[in-house]
Amino acid sequence: MKLVILVVEDEPEVRDAVMRDLSPFVDTVRIEPAEDVADAWEVVADVDDDDDLLALVLADHRMPGRTGVDMLVDMDSDARTAAARKVLVTGQADQADTVRALNDAGLDHYLAKPWDPAQLQQVVRDQLTDFVLEEGLDPLPHLRALDRVRVMEALR
Repeated sequence: MKLVILVVEDEPEVRDAVMRDLSPFVDTVRIEPAEDVADAWEVVADVDDDDDLLALVLADHRMPGRTGVDMLVDMDSDARTAAARKVLVTGQADQADTVRALNDAGLDHYLAKPWDPAQLQQVVRDQLTDFVLEEGLDPLPHLRALDRVRVMEALR
């Protein structure tokens, strides 16, 4: 079973940049891109079929069709996605969207565009660590993607 990061971003060059910045995690974690909300739900179904575990969703807000916040709200009430950590990566969510994401989608973090690659990697590491610890998973298979200090403290 692999942990999965879902990257939902409609702009190809931005999606590619996120994927590139997540490259340090590819040996440990499955990273799946999606170009819109419908594509994201197809990835969720594939992850579920493969018996992998959706651990983290990195979602843009403004996309054609449904917004990232709408998707995160739906994911918070779906058994396949409810436990996943949720991060809004956007430069375009207004205050009302952000408040809705916090209150109704269980948003775990907000990251503004443009992001710093090191900051994105730290947010991902922190969120994956939170997921593994909260779900009571064995951290050892995923250790290279996690915050080792926090994992070791939790194991003591």
